[in-house]
Amino acid sequence: MQGFPEEKLWDRPAGVASVGFHLQHFSGVLSRLFTYARGESLDAAQREALAAEQEPSRANVSLDDLVRAFHQQVDRTIDALRAIDEKTLTEPRAVGRNKLPSTKLGLIVHAAEHTQRHVGQLLVTARVVRAAQ
Repeated sequence: MQGFPEEKLWDRPAGVASVGFHLQHFSGVLSRLFTYARGESLDAAQREALAAEQEPSRANVSLDDLVRAFHQQVDRTIDALRAIDEKTLTEPRAVGRNKLPSTKLGLIVHAAEHTQRHVGQLLVTARVVRAAQ
C-alpha cells in the first residue's frame, strides 16, 4: 500500500469493493474466524465491526490506520496459531448465528483462504485506482 493515494481509499472502480473495504475486512475476518475456531461467539465489538464493514466510515480512518490494524490482527492470529494443540484441530465448531458446522482446522484454513482471496482483489483494485489517476 506504500504510495497509495489516501483520497482514493474508498473509490470503487466499476463498482468493485474499495481498497479501504478490503483492508478493513482482512482484520475483521481473521478476528471472527479465529473466535469461532476457539468455540466462542462474536462479541458486541466484533458484531459492530462487521456491520461497519458493509458501510465503511470514511471519517477518521486513514490508510495507515487500516494497515496497522491488519498487521496487529495478523500478530494476534499468529499467536493464536502457536497456542493451538494440534490434537484439537478436528474438533467441531459452529459458525455464526445459524451455527453452520465446521471444525477448528476448517476455520483456520478458511481464514487463510479468505484473506488471500481478498489480498488478490485488493491488489487488482489498487492497481486500477492508481492507473486511473
